Amino acid sequence: SPDQRHALARWTADRVVAAAGKLPVFVACDNDDVAEWAVDHGATVLWHPGIGLNAAVSRSVEQLRQQGLTHVAVAHGDLPRASSLAELIVADTITLVPDARRDGTNVVAVPTSVQFAFSYGAGSFHRHLALAVAGGHRVLVRRDAHLARDIDTPSDLTHPLVQEVLPPWL
Repeated sequence: SPDQRHALARWTADRVVAAAGKLPVFVACDNDDVAEWAVDHGATVLWHPGIGLNAAVSRSVEQLRQQGLTHVAVAHGDLPRASSLAELIVADTITLVPDARRDGTNVVAVPTSVQFAFSYGAGSFHRHLALAVAGGHRVLVRRDAHLARDIDTPSDLTHPLVQEVLPPWL
């Protein structure tokens, strides 16, 4: 139901924020409810209405660079097994975490000094990898069974790694 999808989205997003640990958390969004949730969870909202995911992430990273941050980890809010995002930040390195299908990109950690064109959607992992390599950047592909698990379709909820952590109300 819509209410269950909403609760599931908040539950996975809660886990991603927790996975940031002591890192500062920023949420790029254009939705009042998401912004309120983010503030309630101690995050700073980066408001980007009507420009789409790729532009919102790119503008957010630029905004954070201007604020003096030198590296960011961009993680999507649908990762039920997210943990230790700080471990993905490696100096002078672009870290890519592909999804379980090795098609999408669940996490990108990138130095803010790098001009990186985020390109989410089908095939994003291969586009992100090609972009990083073509730019001559040091690249680390992190295959992580937990971070690879995202919730894109109802069938994703049946995977054993997801089943282990799902709340009882599901």
